[in-house]
Amino acid sequence: MVTQNIVVVEDDPDLLEVLRETLAREGYLVHTADNGLDGLRLIKKLSPDLVCLDLMMPGMDGIEVCRELRADKNLQGLRIMMLTAKGDESDVVLGLGIGADDYVIKPARPKELIARIRALLRRPRIEAATEEEALIKIGPLEIDDVRFQVRLSGAILSFTPTEYQLLKALALKPERAFTRTELLKQAGGAFVEERTVDAHIKSVRKKLGDHAEMIQTVRGRGYTLKLL
Repeated sequence: MVTQNIVVVEDDPDLLEVLRETLAREGYLVHTADNGLDGLRLIKKLSPDLVCLDLMMPGMDGIEVCRELRADKNLQGLRIMMLTAKGDESDVVLGLGIGADDYVIKPARPKELIARIRALLRRPRIEAATEEEALIKIGPLEIDDVRFQVRLSGAILSFTPTEYQLLKALALKPERAFTRTELLKQAGGAFVEERTVDAHIKSVRKKLGDHAEMIQTVRGRGYTLKLL
């Protein structure tokens, strides 16, 4: 079994050590940093399998680090788990909207943290395609599964890996109503709460702008992509 690398960026030294020991006991190779700038440098150097990133840090916070990582083409598909002391929905939506795949509210219970990390690591990391081009076209929306791009009326939109996979799942079967559980499975099986799925969908809709109505809520079921 190949040892997987995890970088933990957390400014609380006690919590950082707890996280390091917890993950190390599970067999992961753990690297740590106690501030955003050093964490960013470490992540770019190692290109780890997953990053546990504290949201609130002095200087360069987790949001800034996450934005930098998502802008780096060499780290395409990097799995990012946000650690936040806040349960406020706006913080969760912000973190997911700029690129985090999931979040855990501190203090995180070890079993929950490990379960979520395992789920994210089970999700295939996006790699550059080498096979024949696959292009999904629905009206002005194009999903390029070779370049991992979403284009709307020709303009390239910036989507996180999770957002991309959720939109692709909906677009592959338009008009079909997906439950949140089904969408999570299609997106790679990440172990997240329902409100996390809703936050991702909210972010996707925002990025679709005037075409946000393409993704509609199906009461009692989940979501569907409409052919408008």
